[in-house]
Formats: sequence, C-alpha cells, structure tokens
Amino acid sequence: MPIEILGMIATTPGSESKAIDGPVIDPAYVREFSRAHEDAGFDRILIGYSASSPDGFAVAAAALQATERLKVLIAHRPGFVAPTIVARKLATLDHLTGGGRVAIHHITGGSEADQRRDGDFSEKSDRYRRTGEFIDVLRRTLTSDAPFDYDGDFYRVEGGYSAVKPATDAGIPIFFGGLSEGAVEVGAAHADVYMLFGEPLAAVDEHVRTIRAAADTLSDANTRARDIEFSLSTRPIVAATEEEAWAKAQRIYDEAVALQEQKRTGNTLAFAAPHASEKASASAALLQEHAKLGDVHDERLWLGITRLTGPGGNSTAPVGTPAQVAEALLKYYDLGVTKFLIRGFDPLGDVVDWGRELVPLLREGARLRDEARVLQPA
Repeated sequence: MPIEILGMIATTPGSESKAIDGPVIDPAYVREFSRAHEDAGFDRILIGYSASSPDGFAVAAAALQATERLKVLIAHRPGFVAPTIVARKLATLDHLTGGGRVAIHHITGGSEADQRRDGDFSEKSDRYRRTGEFIDVLRRTLTSDAPFDYDGDFYRVEGGYSAVKPATDAGIPIFFGGLSEGAVEVGAAHADVYMLFGEPLAAVDEHVRTIRAAADTLSDANTRARDIEFSLSTRPIVAATEEEAWAKAQRIYDEAVALQEQKRTGNTLAFAAPHASEKASASAALLQEHAKLGDVHDERLWLGITRLTGPGGNSTAPVGTPAQVAEALLKYYDLGVTKFLIRGFDPLGDVVDWGRELVPLLREGARLRDEARVLQPA
C-alpha cells in the first residue's frame, strides 16, 4: 500500500547537535519549516508536546495556513482537556484548513516530572487506562449522530454531542505511542496508527506481531475489526557516499558532545530539561538497551546519539547514501510499517536534502514492492 512520509516541525531551530538560538516561537521559521516539508514531498508533519513547549493546536494552525496540502499530526497528552472539547477543536480546525488535513497523536506521558508541570500526579498505570477512555469518548464525539452518555473510571459524559464533525469521510486519524505495561492493550484497541521508535528490525518485527495479535484478539471480542497501521520514527543521516555519511554521523556526534559539555539542551521540543534521575519510558529504555549492545545494528542503524544523550525518544539514525537509507527503511515496510517519520539533526536543511532523493526513493521502493507482491503467484 502507498506509504506516508511524516516530518516534524518545531517553533525554533535546534537539535541535539545544533544549539537552540532564537526566540521560543519564531513565526517565520514555522512557516518556512512547514513549506519546506510540503516542497520536499512530505505528507504530514508532527507537532510535538511537552508541558513547557508552545501549544500544538496553535502551531498546527500556523503550519496549515502556510501550506496548501500538507497534513498535521498534533501530539496530545490526555488528562488535561476534556475529550469532548478536544474533538470539537480537531473537527473545527479540520474544516477551517481545507478538510482531511488533521490527525491526533496520543502520548500518555512517560515523564513523571513533565506530567507534574501540568498538575498531573496520577500513576502511569492509571494514565494508560485514562488514555483508552479518552480516545473512546473522542471517537464517539467525532462520529455520533445523536447525544450519548459515557460512564467510565475517568470520564463521565451526559448527552455528549458535537455539531461539528470531521470535514471528510476519512475522519480524524488517531495515532498512539507507547510500549509500557498496559500500552499495547490500549493502542491495539483504539489506535488507527501505532507509532514505534526506530529499533533494530527484529525488535520492530516483534512489536508489530504483538500489537497485531492483541488487535486480532480484541476484534474477536468486539464487532469493529481492528485494521491497525504502523509508523516508524528515525533520524536519517544521508550523504553522496557511504563513507561521507559515516563521517557526517561522526561530526554530528562531536557537535552533540560539545553541546553537552556546554550544558545546553538540543531538544527542539522541550524547553525544560527532564530530571536526570527520572525513570525512562519503556520505549526510550528499549532504545538504550539496544545501544548498550552496540552503536550499529542491521548494518547501518546508528545508535551513537541514542547512547550519548540517553533516554529521549526518537534518536536512532540509518546512515548511508539516499539509496542505502531508503532500502534500510523499506525493510521495515516489509515488516508492515507503512508510515515513516523522519527528522534531521539539521532540521530544515535535511528536509530540503531529503526531498531531492530520499523521499522519491522511499515512494518508488514501496511501489515496486507492492507491484512485486501482486505479481507473485498465490
């Protein structure tokens, strides 16, 4: 099936290897960054979330107004805004920006400190159950033709109803991420797209199988079949030759070390540093376990930055020429991944570069694989 290519924008330049240098919100940069993704052939961009970063709905609105066809994926942390309200916000934005361009990504919250910045002191096991109820109420609000009641452990609604529905029949796609205890059950039950970090192939294959099995089990118990998709997040490092690509990776590593020594954060999303002693999310912890086994997996999946910066999410990097990186990513396509979220250590410059070769190669590679499957005898 056709792949979807996602990027990620921030409101000011910066990464693990490039110091943030500018205002927290640079409107011109947001517009330029969004347009660069559209020009490079991306389908959608993620707007991240933290308890100290700019509001994702407002950033999404700016990105949508600056572009014509580019879609957005708004990261949202359940527990702070009622799901009925979020549903109306999403549907309203969908109508005001051309229709069919808005999706939501549910992140339950792996950082206790970041949860508490917004006043949430709940247990993580409860938060996943709360996320499940949140998505359930959200989906009902977006689809119900009549008022509905809901009586859960975390949300209670009487006569819930939204006059505004999504602008297209495709609705508002629901993304989800997390691998902690309780996460798979919630994601398999409620998500349209399950987001995974760029772990080695064997680990991703295991996650896909586990989540699909959970979704199949839930389909047997419920009337609505679960046709779940998967997204993979990585940080490609691309150059004209493989040697140059690995040299580029080393430069990025050296720049990241220098920033760490200066005690400056390179995170493009969080403007408050996490507590160093805080327990990592399960997804981030898994990346660290892979990094302990070696800096390179599956020939070209580099975990140097993962090991250096510690638990922090999307940090693994396929390294090589555009053709080599495209082939490395398409091996995940063979495992069932249909959406690829790629963001760079040189955020804007990399997007422009990827539009020349990497993005077209990914699309063509997926097309050829699909064509080959059709031609194979049953």
